[in-house]
Amino acid sequence: MDDHLSANPIANCHDENERLALEECVKRQRIDRRVSVFVFPAGRCELAIQFARLGASVTVGDRPVHQREVENRALAAGVQDNVRFVPCALSEMPTDLPGDPYDIIVVRRGLCCLPYHQARATLRQLLLRLRIGGKLYLSILGLHSELGDGYPGLDLPIEQRFTYLSPAMAAKYEIDQPVCLYSERNLFMLLLEGGASVLRTLTTTYGNVKGVAVRV
Repeated sequence: MDDHLSANPIANCHDENERLALEECVKRQRIDRRVSVFVFPAGRCELAIQFARLGASVTVGDRPVHQREVENRALAAGVQDNVRFVPCALSEMPTDLPGDPYDIIVVRRGLCCLPYHQARATLRQLLLRLRIGGKLYLSILGLHSELGDGYPGLDLPIEQRFTYLSPAMAAKYEIDQPVCLYSERNLFMLLLEGGASVLRTLTTTYGNVKGVAVRV
């Protein structure tokens, strides 16, 4: 067995969705050593590196400014051959993505920066990037998190809920653009309306929401 698979690469993963995605990768790698993963955005590249250490082929999407950092971190981790960077935005994906279609897609944030109807359209496009049976792991800022304090869209329907955070929350989290915050039910409906089969949703201790869905 590959050394990467005999170790425990998930031990230090504190995000529930990311842990589940890594476990899914381990299962698939044992059957098919050609697992393809898409991660957006890059963050500090930790998740992409963890997938690459499992032997997966990983495509990282993010703004062009992050390309050098991602490539340097992959090089330092010794997984540069398994990590590719693609400059993109969630709502403006290139037609040709390396590794497409994917077995696993992880969206750590980004959909909240779109009005609901655009988020739904973007989700549909993401699902088309998955193989049949591929899984999507989605994290979204929660309506009932601290970010909801003083949020003008708190009582608006999800279709109209796209506005700025309160000045205090915007300053604290450095979010200076309008956002659409989600309840767990909102996320469940987004996945359904986007055409996914929902496997689970959850609300974190801090009030953010996460979901796992599969393309059928």
